[in-house]
Amino acid sequence: MEFGAIEREIYIEATPEVVFDVVSSPEHIKGWWPDDADYSLVAGEPGHISFGDKVEQFTVVEAKPPALFQFRWTHGPGEVAAAGNSLLVTFELHPSGDGTLLRMTETGFRERGWEAAVLEQCFNDHVSGWNHFLPRLAPYAEKLQSHP
Repeated sequence: MEFGAIEREIYIEATPEVVFDVVSSPEHIKGWWPDDADYSLVAGEPGHISFGDKVEQFTVVEAKPPALFQFRWTHGPGEVAAAGNSLLVTFELHPSGDGTLLRMTETGFRERGWEAAVLEQCFNDHVSGWNHFLPRLAPYAEKLQSHP
């Protein structure tokens, strides 16, 4: 296994505008992913998300509503997020019928320079994490679509 990228694609019965808010807004991202989130949509501004007492650094790379949201995370406190010290998550949103086709990719694992066992464990932890959290995204977005 290469441990290069995690890729997922899901269909959501909500408009790209609603889905963009759900994957980019700190208020909405907490509805399906982290326990807490504090960041701005300004590229390069430092922020964080947290899972219980575990805090992860979070930096928006690009926000192009309603089509693209990219962020880097897992870099060390005080570090500027860049290739080699963080993972890059990209959400691409494409209109599809009455809903949205969401493509998520997470890359940057090999670029971290971790030894093989650490790389494999981190990659597998993130696969498990996305397998748990991404299925929560569609119902959350669809609820917002029906009751704005």
